[in-house]
Amino acid sequence: MNFVSIDFETANAKRNSACSLALTVVRNDQIVDDLYSLINPQAPFHWRNTQIHGLRTQDVAEAPTFSELWPHILPFFSPDKLVVAHNARFDCSVLKHSLALYNIPQPNFLVLDTLATSRSYFKGLQNYKLNTICQNLNIKLEHHHNALDDSRACADILLYQLSHFGNNNLNSFIKSF
Repeated sequence: MNFVSIDFETANAKRNSACSLALTVVRNDQIVDDLYSLINPQAPFHWRNTQIHGLRTQDVAEAPTFSELWPHILPFFSPDKLVVAHNARFDCSVLKHSLALYNIPQPNFLVLDTLATSRSYFKGLQNYKLNTICQNLNIKLEHHHNALDDSRACADILLYQLSHFGNNNLNSFIKSF
């Protein structure tokens, strides 16, 4: 299977305040590349978000804005591409609101949410947070809420599910965005 897993972190509660993004590229069921970037959200950081991911205004002061980063990541978001995220509703919302902030047209692409697949495949867990799934599947997640570590963990979750449940079972979870 070929896909890209994504993870955003935000500076505050607004979905257009992306302050970091990671993409993990999977081709033929193998992780082949990663991209990580800080993003200058041009918005204030809320202390709670900083407490979660550790990023502060000074960390992103020299980082590109989302609109400057977009041309570099646009090829991963096309109608024939599968984008995977753990809690894709959040990450796709951050993408959508970030694009809207800069008046960038929203692309169409396919989405698969490993939160939904995990709820279906792994009944009875205490919760379905990324770190809980990783712990239960023995998947390495070194720094939860570091976009790159989260993106890689999400890719590993889907690869685990592919190897244990097959591609056909996962197809029913793919939605258009």
